[in-house]
Amino acid sequence: MNTTNTMNACERIAFIGLGHMGGPMAANLVKNGFSVSAFDLSGAALSAARAAGVTIAPSAAAAVEGASVVVSMLPASRHVEALFLGEDGLLARMATGALVIDCSTIAPASAQRVAHAAQARGLAMLDAPVSGGTAGAAAGTLTFIVGGETTALERARPVLSAMGRNIFHMGASGAGQVAKLCNNMALGVIMAVTGEALALGVSHGLDPQALSDMMAVSTGRSWATEVCNPWPGVKPEAPASRGYSGGFGNDLMLKDLGLAVEAALQVGAAVPLGELARNLYALNSRAGRGGLDFSSVQELLLSPR
Repeated sequence: MNTTNTMNACERIAFIGLGHMGGPMAANLVKNGFSVSAFDLSGAALSAARAAGVTIAPSAAAAVEGASVVVSMLPASRHVEALFLGEDGLLARMATGALVIDCSTIAPASAQRVAHAAQARGLAMLDAPVSGGTAGAAAGTLTFIVGGETTALERARPVLSAMGRNIFHMGASGAGQVAKLCNNMALGVIMAVTGEALALGVSHGLDPQALSDMMAVSTGRSWATEVCNPWPGVKPEAPASRGYSGGFGNDLMLKDLGLAVEAALQVGAAVPLGELARNLYALNSRAGRGGLDFSSVQELLLSPR
């Protein structure tokens, strides 16, 4: 057990959102000695969390009662704002001095709205979206990309360290979200162009395994060639080799690319490749692959054979 986290085990943590990412994250907090009370709207998610030793609360409001730290992992900006803001939101139910750590990937402006509302109530908040996927969530090796005050981060560090390996402080509130969108925009573009390159090679008769092996040790190397290869069978552990099941959903990548384009519009930045990638993942979603791993964009790029 991590002794740093054991020292903070007296802190009671509420965890809201127990999906493919949140469930394993909450389980890792329990493994590291924290007391966790959690809630999700999905009965299946609650059952899985309960089996992992997480205490299940009857509602989000009940989960935060007496909690000094609230961690949330939700799908989109509207869910985060609905959870925390307003007279019935969780911020109104939390004790003064409590800390909110939102690990969702949302619009930077939404993160700032919640942070400002938290501050007005005497609460601290960090936007701390993650990188590392479901495998990283299960292994406790996530990377946290954090925006917010340094003092809040230092308080949160034992909690984050129980769920991840790397913590990057990017700046003030919202900065974590901006940095996460930059990372995911690059990832989306790289995955799409990797699929395009593999399709081109295969259409000329190349073996996708040999082509991927070469690219993985050459200048075209990336996470897409080495870990989450989009061509079925190249990496047995990759979603592509499991019918593109699991992993990071296409529609989640589509959401993040849309947020990146919106962020670019706010400051007049040019992101032509990001916009093109967003369109590709939108087409992939319309083709019926929205719930599959985002590497299924490979299916759009197959050359006729």
